[in-house]
Amino acid sequence: MPVKFDILRISGNEEKKMAAEKARGEGEEGSFSLTVEEKKALCGLDSSFFGFLSLCKDGVKMKTLLNKAIHCYESLIVKAEGKVESDFFCQLGHFNLLLEDYSKALSSYQRYYSLQTDYWKNAAFLYGLGLVYFYYNAFQWAIRAFQEVLYVDPNFCRAKEIHLRLGFMFKVNTDYESSLKHFQLALRDSNVCTLSSVEIQFHIAHLYEIQRKYHSAKAAYEQLLQIESLPSQVKATVLQQLGWMHHNMDLVGDNTTKERYAIQYLQKSLEEDPNSGQSWYFLGRCYSCIGKVQDAFVSYRQSIDKSEASADTWCSIGVLYQQQNQPMDALQAYICAVQLDHGHAAAWMDLGILYESCNQTQDAIKCYLNATRSKSCSNTSVLISRIKFLQAQLCNLPQSSLQNKTKLLPSIEEAWSLPIPAELTSRQGAMNTAQQNVSDSWNSVHTASHHPVQQQVYTQCFTTQKLQGLGKDQQRPFQTGSTRYIHAACVDNQNQNGNHTLPQNSKGDTQNHSSLHIPTSEEQKIFNFTKESKDSRSKSLSPKTSRQDRDTSNIYVNAKEHSKNIHEITSVPISSLNNEDSVSPNLIIVDNPQLSVLVGEAMDSVDHDSRTCDKVNNVHPTLHKKPDNLTASSPSSASSTETLSLKVTEQMHTHIVTSFISPNSGLDTINGGPENSESSISVSVGLRPRPQIIPSMSVSIYSSSTEVLKACRNLGKNGLPNGHILLDICPPPRPPTSPYPPLPKEKLNPPTPSIYLENKRDAFFPPLHQFCINPKNPVTVIRGLAGALKLDLGLFSTKTLVEANNEHIVEVRTQFLQPADENWDPSGTKKIWRYENKSSHTTIAKYAQYQACSFQESLREENERKTQVKDYSDNESTCSDISRRRQKVPFKTIKCGINIDLSDNKKWKLQLHELTKLPAFVRVVSAGNLLSHVGYTILGMNSVQLCMKVPGSRIPGHQENNNFCSVNINIGPGDCEWFVVPEDYWGVLNDFCEKNNLNFLMSSWWPNLEDLYEANVPVYRFIQRPGDLVWINAGTVHWVQAIGWCNNITWNVGPLTAFQYKLAVERYEWNKLQSIKSVVPMVHLSWNMARNIKVSDPKLFEMIKYCLLKILKQCQTLREALVAAGKEVLWHGRINDEPAPYCSICEVEVFNLLFVTNESNSQKTYIVHCQNCARKTSGNLENFVVLEQYKMEDLIQVYDQFTLAPSLSSSS
Repeated sequence: MPVKFDILRISGNEEKKMAAEKARGEGEEGSFSLTVEEKKALCGLDSSFFGFLSLCKDGVKMKTLLNKAIHCYESLIVKAEGKVESDFFCQLGHFNLLLEDYSKALSSYQRYYSLQTDYWKNAAFLYGLGLVYFYYNAFQWAIRAFQEVLYVDPNFCRAKEIHLRLGFMFKVNTDYESSLKHFQLALRDSNVCTLSSVEIQFHIAHLYEIQRKYHSAKAAYEQLLQIESLPSQVKATVLQQLGWMHHNMDLVGDNTTKERYAIQYLQKSLEEDPNSGQSWYFLGRCYSCIGKVQDAFVSYRQSIDKSEASADTWCSIGVLYQQQNQPMDALQAYICAVQLDHGHAAAWMDLGILYESCNQTQDAIKCYLNATRSKSCSNTSVLISRIKFLQAQLCNLPQSSLQNKTKLLPSIEEAWSLPIPAELTSRQGAMNTAQQNVSDSWNSVHTASHHPVQQQVYTQCFTTQKLQGLGKDQQRPFQTGSTRYIHAACVDNQNQNGNHTLPQNSKGDTQNHSSLHIPTSEEQKIFNFTKESKDSRSKSLSPKTSRQDRDTSNIYVNAKEHSKNIHEITSVPISSLNNEDSVSPNLIIVDNPQLSVLVGEAMDSVDHDSRTCDKVNNVHPTLHKKPDNLTASSPSSASSTETLSLKVTEQMHTHIVTSFISPNSGLDTINGGPENSESSISVSVGLRPRPQIIPSMSVSIYSSSTEVLKACRNLGKNGLPNGHILLDICPPPRPPTSPYPPLPKEKLNPPTPSIYLENKRDAFFPPLHQFCINPKNPVTVIRGLAGALKLDLGLFSTKTLVEANNEHIVEVRTQFLQPADENWDPSGTKKIWRYENKSSHTTIAKYAQYQACSFQESLREENERKTQVKDYSDNESTCSDISRRRQKVPFKTIKCGINIDLSDNKKWKLQLHELTKLPAFVRVVSAGNLLSHVGYTILGMNSVQLCMKVPGSRIPGHQENNNFCSVNINIGPGDCEWFVVPEDYWGVLNDFCEKNNLNFLMSSWWPNLEDLYEANVPVYRFIQRPGDLVWINAGTVHWVQAIGWCNNITWNVGPLTAFQYKLAVERYEWNKLQSIKSVVPMVHLSWNMARNIKVSDPKLFEMIKYCLLKILKQCQTLREALVAAGKEVLWHGRINDEPAPYCSICEVEVFNLLFVTNESNSQKTYIVHCQNCARKTSGNLENFVVLEQYKMEDLIQVYDQFTLAPSLSSSS
């Protein structure tokens, strides 16, 4: 019989007996016991108390008790040889987290994770795990953990804290839209939090600023200043931000006026916080711009005294000295700047200009090379040209002249050890040592102000001379002082931008120094409270290469050409299609991919003493088989050793589709499953009940509505439910792992399925429909469709569109013209995933004019190109050199017109009528199209949209909204090139986006084909010609580039298949996890499908029926809870064509029971809230009324009448 230990039953006498039996002195059991009062004090303590423990009455006493409890737990683990209940490790993780012993907390959490198959139902565990990852800067994992907390339990007591951390992490990752949304959600939550509302408002205002929404930022900052009780540090920072914005942006009047406002704001900021080195620096910049050199020098001196470690300040001082013809002083200042920041591109560039002005060409080249290697360099192509010119000059000079040349300045190597830079370096080392002792946990960051260590700086006397001017159009770094909320937003790694003016290609030319760049930064990279200089987190989970390790002696310009491998299946006649065998060749289809678990990577070691994470390896998720014997070699399963080895366990999760029909799964397993439970020693900690497992009701989809309502009749008394379609049966949705086994390299360019239509009969041949919707075919190109159906594509030509509605609105995306298979950063130095395109609006007439001008300009360029090719046809090297350097030249800007709405039948009657000639399965409206049952228009999905393009216009990578199928017809006259990846691989692309700080769903990205091929991702690539229809199957990832001038029309279609419904629901839940609005209201659609459609596919029926079952249960439970709480439910009803309601705060779909504020209800505006957001705003819902859209009797009738229809084959 396995032994059971129960802490609650261990009395004092029993402890003595146990101690007597352990005569070997292995432990002192009596000292490990907990009294009844101590057990009560510990009961209920979990990760949610993190950051709030010090607010308790007996905070110090509680920490002592936690240490004792940990000691007690560890002794029991040793005695039980690690064979204890999984919750034991979870509680141990909570205790260690509350004591901020992160490595031990991580060890315990990982142990719990490996033992508990349904760990994802424990919100406190996920929250604690997220906090640990957050501490170690593992933001990708922390984000996943926090998102799953909100998904599993939207009412989690620390939801506001989660939104704050998500806001910070997305801000660091430059996903500003997501960051803004989470900060706004935190601001609207009335619960207690470690940040005040004014601090949250500051972050929101700053997000507007870094998104270049300056007027919104200005309004938000000024709104903060209206608060009477605004803390001094917040006020100082807000004034600083306003001052610098006025300096850089044309917010008011002329240049003199805006500088006057800027100086006034900065002076007021310094009145509030005179120790802000950043404000002094900004003030110096402003004085420089209006020619007050003496004041500028004084301000810079103050900046150095207050915060010495500022490369920007030293670079600015260097510019002033250089402009005043003091090269030696300028040299020392620049050296100080680059010693503080080895990647300070502006300082390296200005130093190069200084050396070149003194005719020290070799040193200038070295500085320019260092500038090009900086990530912040925005003038790489200009610098490269300058380097080549200077190298050519050196080659033409005799060796003797180089040796006998007198140097005005020390060489770059000699300058590195000049007195002032050397002293700066030593003092900076001392400052870093002092800063290491500053606590950087979240709690300490938000409970104390950390002022930088002030140093007495030895500098030469500043001289006062006339300054001609400095660059005024640069962005500034966000470094705002030492307040607790600013530390979370500050920037350590700065990004210098600006226009540097290089000398002309003549020896010693030094003009245009007045436009030297003063280095600044506009984007955030890392938190101040996660500085690399601090021991506790000095090593990131993702190892980074030090800038000092980079080679600065050579520069390489590589232009790697992609060959265009456009491979298609030979067009086949429509009659040869076969439903069963219609598989696109060379593609392995995984019909039921496994979803990955929360932890996708593994930590190799964590040093417990220094609390640093040394190394993390990326591992490919594999199916995990649990070991038969799980033992702990130490009290917390490894936490007593010097290093912590974390084994990532991959568990096989039931796919969402099968979960629909298997609601009851094995829960409450211990030590890996029932097969191990008999051999394990169960230890009941007796401190708190087992984390509440979400109830899994034994109600079948074949139960009647009466049985369903009876089963959930009393659930409402236990609290309000959440509204996830898939909850209770499977983990939160996760991206699929890459299909296994991987495809061989020769199959990564599969041929594209192409069907050629000869006549109208071919277009309406049923196998064509079956071929397109087959999940094994991610894309199908239907050739000759327009000719076979005699479609008048001229109705969608630019000329006809202008004649029909010339003032119709067009959304314009401004883009860079690039090769279709490449995507370069703006400087043209490296391939990236991020694709920049700015949005604006115009009219069809204006864009048509742009299209025509673009065509005429192209003709002129073509004629010029022919002349050049003729002149240089005999010079292969010249052509090769041009090809190698084509990505280095500045890219041409183009404009793409998208999202042109053609839904208005009055305006576009002829065009929409022409599309009724299409086969039913690709029509905009048809009975077999799920989107036709939504009941209202969703622009661009169940309505037609048009795109107007010029060559190079891009539609970046994406999946269609809610994974619905897509139809795209090329109107012509030009072609389009398509890139397509099967749905099974979208998880791989999502991982690439995360690695590149991109949001897979919301950001603009253009995949690097080399990355995809290296990851064994197949890419279909083909040309769409005028009249061709491209069918994008459900979930397929694709991106498109126009080859010529063309228009395209597109819309979405939802085939009535289980595959389509499954993917739509999965994306609906994934969007909810990601806090992104689902354009298609799947709950509303499911009920409409039950009303309107007879379903004969058993799989599709079971999925829809289960969705109805879940929603019926939730409506009944929520209604019962409201009535029990004395909240009246008012009848509201619903009108035809009324859009499905969404929460105005979190944007989730709200079905049937709408929470509306009293004010909104009285004004008949009906601003809807979900019940979670309503409760966060008003805990007892006293400020809300509840409106009901459907009678429960109606929902019950729909549920009961939705039955499986006989299939056509069985009925015949």
